[in-house]
Amino acid sequence: MRTLAFAPLSAPFAVTALALSIASYTAYAEPMQQEARTYAITAGGLTEALTAFADQANLKLVFNAELTRGLSAPALHETVTVEQGLSKLLKDSGLGYRLVGNGTAIIEAKPVVNNSEPQSAATMPAVTVLGRAAYDANDPYNKDYALRDSATATKTDTPLMETPVNIQIVPKAVLNDQQAITIETALKNVSGVTLGAGSGGLSEDLYLRGFRSSALFRNGFRYDSEFSSWGKRQMANVERVEVVKGPASILYGRMEPGGMVNVVTKQPLNTPYYALQQQFGSFDLYRTTMDATGPLTNDDTLLYRMNASYENSGSYRELVDSERIFLAPVLKWNISARTQITFEMEYKHDNLVNDTMVWPYVDGRFIDMPRGRNLMEKTPENHDDILLGFNWSHQFNDNWSISHRFATERRDTPNSVAMLGDGLTGSQLNRIVVANPADINTYYTTLDLTGHFNTFGLKHTLLVGGDYYNNRSTGQYYYGDPATGIDIYNPIHTGYSFPTGFDRYDTDTDFYGLYAQDQIQLPHGIHVMGGLRYQVVDQADKVAQSKLSADAVTPRVGVLWQAQDWLSLYGNYVENFGATNGLGQGGKPLPPESAQQWELGAKSEFFDGRLSATLAYFDLTKQNVATTDPNNPLYSIAVGEVRSRGPELDIKGEILPGWNMIATYANLDTRVTKDNDGREGRRMFAIPRNVGTFWNTYDFQQESLKGFKVGGGITMRDASTNVPNTYNVPGFITVDLMTAYNLKVSQSKVTFQLNVNNLLDKNYLQDVIPGLGPNSRVNIGTPRTLLGSVKVEF
Repeated sequence: MRTLAFAPLSAPFAVTALALSIASYTAYAEPMQQEARTYAITAGGLTEALTAFADQANLKLVFNAELTRGLSAPALHETVTVEQGLSKLLKDSGLGYRLVGNGTAIIEAKPVVNNSEPQSAATMPAVTVLGRAAYDANDPYNKDYALRDSATATKTDTPLMETPVNIQIVPKAVLNDQQAITIETALKNVSGVTLGAGSGGLSEDLYLRGFRSSALFRNGFRYDSEFSSWGKRQMANVERVEVVKGPASILYGRMEPGGMVNVVTKQPLNTPYYALQQQFGSFDLYRTTMDATGPLTNDDTLLYRMNASYENSGSYRELVDSERIFLAPVLKWNISARTQITFEMEYKHDNLVNDTMVWPYVDGRFIDMPRGRNLMEKTPENHDDILLGFNWSHQFNDNWSISHRFATERRDTPNSVAMLGDGLTGSQLNRIVVANPADINTYYTTLDLTGHFNTFGLKHTLLVGGDYYNNRSTGQYYYGDPATGIDIYNPIHTGYSFPTGFDRYDTDTDFYGLYAQDQIQLPHGIHVMGGLRYQVVDQADKVAQSKLSADAVTPRVGVLWQAQDWLSLYGNYVENFGATNGLGQGGKPLPPESAQQWELGAKSEFFDGRLSATLAYFDLTKQNVATTDPNNPLYSIAVGEVRSRGPELDIKGEILPGWNMIATYANLDTRVTKDNDGREGRRMFAIPRNVGTFWNTYDFQQESLKGFKVGGGITMRDASTNVPNTYNVPGFITVDLMTAYNLKVSQSKVTFQLNVNNLLDKNYLQDVIPGLGPNSRVNIGTPRTLLGSVKVEF
């Protein structure tokens, strides 16, 4: 059951805000149960006890979270009325309650009467609310599909309706309903984002607004390599996934211009929470996760959170399996009301198999073979990844604060091996073995100063900061040694030998950045945001003993008009600083890629923010793309250009009580517009013109069906093309279903759930990677899969 959280305002506005908040719930209100009910609430924090009581009583609570912070409540295991239950929970707390409207109660401080001083409106304490009816965003039981705030796009806590940037959030409720054990599942819920099974299935290739991204962010920390997320992102400690559309380099440094994906991880809570989930599915998938959080001290000075998972799985593909271990402890120290520091760690060990999915294209078609057949050998690949970090913040006063974050990550891939096709002799596919064992060390730190002040009646939120990022990558490239061939129609596996000849590499990259951003609130609902970043990139090849250096100033400006509380119109112009392109003739460094984007859009909220929609049109152009030098084809020049544009639509939230939905659509026109290699006018690889998704769930509200949930959706993807535009991969539609049932067992909540993905067992290819021929590599769509789970929370 939802609650209303309060914050201080003036008394007249308090009454108005409270009345509007309660009125907005009229369509959702259920009759207050006057009869006695049996409750099962354990002794503990008052906030948790009130939330549990509201859920069991079908009651809407309005209370100030600051009032209940640190207070405790007795256990309630008896049959009582709502009024009796509230009285028992609030006993000795100094708080009281008032019943208003239909099924709504207000929790408030009992008045302290000073008999020596007359009481009047002038001497009464002022209270009001943060007029939002919602769960706390980090509440483990949060069922909201639409969240209203994000700090990813601005590094300040700004409501989405006041941010002139397209930001989409995939919250925990969606991750739970879809049993998202990969980030690919999560990102299907965002328009303009397409994914492929990259690096032989070892990572998720991310394409945002038509541009492939080589970076995935975790709480603003960049995971960057030649792959999107080498070893795949673990989801056990993911709170939500936030996607910023368009260039985001002003705050996060060099990146591709299509946008950024930021994984926000679970943080310690001051209310104890424990969860254990066992998942089991098709192809011998078994996955166990645990989540534990709460205070370590009575005064909530020390808080902890521990997430862990173990996964063991086969595959529909021959010779492919995986084993994954993940640990993520977090410790938060609330030094004072204004100062905190958090220490965190992530450890990941993956035993994976590099499946390059070679599918020969012979005589004008792909040969007839089962999608599970593997024409390569089993090539295992191990990943060890450890991240250590801390962040602290201090609030000088109500207007100024400082925050600092530091993280270091070490990635080790000691036996990265892959097999590839190397031509066809009759029905015999020649094969080669390549390898790339590597160590990657990353250091990242950022310091931000945030201030709020007024000038000439205008409200400013100023952000000034700097960051430093260092990435050191060392390893060996082993060339393709010949391996035993294999008959493509009657394959017999023979194994392989590790390749011998190799080249060593050692690269060291430094990013330095300074940035400033001002968000200005003008009269009549107008919000203006402007910012600049100065970026320096130094890259050193320690084997070739060469260096590249580049710098740039990139601006961002946006204007938003909140015409109504439920409607915002916005536009933005952003420039991007992208990758360096290597060397041209004479060893002269090519200028780095750059990009510019224009965007117009509209955002809307309905039902007090429970349903949101964003419609946007963008025009994004990337320049300085490396292309062949016409005077010397052995070198490149940076004159290439790629343009992507089109509309995007995202709708998510609660339509009716218990009925949540997500609908997305994007039309992506992504083409090469300038090139010296004859590619002008060609579509970009792996980018469908039209892509859309629909997903919805219904949580039964009827008393007799309480606890049941059903849902389902479809994913639609238009045709895409291979790199040379010689083959169009047909479009496809897949159907997914889910059902769940939860019940109370003693003091625990037990949830049984089943998800079916690709219900109709659609046989499809996502992409054909380089070109056509006997060595063709593809991304094969996953067949029908079932994923069941049993989850216990308490």
